[in-house]
Amino acid sequence: MIPVLIIALTFHEYSHAFIAYKLGDNTAKNKGRLTLNPLKHLDPLGTIMMIVARIGWAKPVPVNQMNFKDPKQDMIKVGLAGPVMNLLLAFITAFPIQVMVEYYSTKPLTQAAEIFFTFLVLFFTVNLYLAVFNLIPIPPLDGSRIFYGLLPDKYYFGVMKYERYVGLGMILLILVAPGILRTVLDTMVYPFREGFMIVARFIIGLFM
Repeated sequence: MIPVLIIALTFHEYSHAFIAYKLGDNTAKNKGRLTLNPLKHLDPLGTIMMIVARIGWAKPVPVNQMNFKDPKQDMIKVGLAGPVMNLLLAFITAFPIQVMVEYYSTKPLTQAAEIFFTFLVLFFTVNLYLAVFNLIPIPPLDGSRIFYGLLPDKYYFGVMKYERYVGLGMILLILVAPGILRTVLDTMVYPFREGFMIVARFIIGLFM
């Protein structure tokens, strides 16, 4: 789980920094966040929560939306970057998983293959949950950036005033009732998981 989390969270945060940089904001780059060095991205509490509760977060990438040509729309793009990267990683991982399922369907699984297969399944699963969890429109999750970008200007600052309190409520929900959130996430993840595996199974079936 540890290497899975390190890779998934690092690519997630790097994607935010990369898209922000491409849209004209150097804030993350200047603070050393435009990197694949995991030590620059991991949040201690968020990482522990991911290991314990399977739900967690990394350090938010600093973004100054005033550097964007279209602050609201560009913030939506930055917010989507992390979850989209995790969905892409999960989609790519579905293919080696399916290859191994097909290949070892008629022969015994070696110990090395079993370890690698376990890693792939964990990587696939964690990336899916990380993507879907972060799309929830509650701060400090990425979904809040997307939600704020879609709000009319007259409501934007009114909602922002309560951002800190809503974020604390989200953390309390994770700590007090993780089962409720997990049930919601399971429902949201299901179509992605099944869809990715169906596509991978179909494409791999053309060649095996």
